[in-house]
Amino acid sequence: MEIKNEDYYISYNNETTTINCEGSLRLGGITDYVPVVELFNRVLDMEPPLITFDIRQLQFLNSSGINVLSKFVIKVRQKKNVQMVVQGSKQIPWQGKSLKNLKRLMPSLQLEWM
Repeated sequence: MEIKNEDYYISYNNETTTINCEGSLRLGGITDYVPVVELFNRVLDMEPPLITFDIRQLQFLNSSGINVLSKFVIKVRQKKNVQMVVQGSKQIPWQGKSLKNLKRLMPSLQLEWM
């Protein structure tokens, strides 16, 4: 599963159960994020024991995107048999601020800084 655009790339690797996001997600609003949400939901519907969410190469995520990510974390939290690891980069300023809030939504979420 993947979504390619000139500004961003989102993919899911079934073998490693990793969602990878790269580039810059500056979509206009929540309706523009529907394909992204659908990809995330398809992954969650498979109920892998662990979902790794790698955003180390995601340079920018606007407020609508942060909202989508937050809602996804809440959905993962509701699946008691699925754990989540978020891999972020300390080199990208928005991640340091925003990713800490995901822990509040899902205390068992693991944050890994690279």
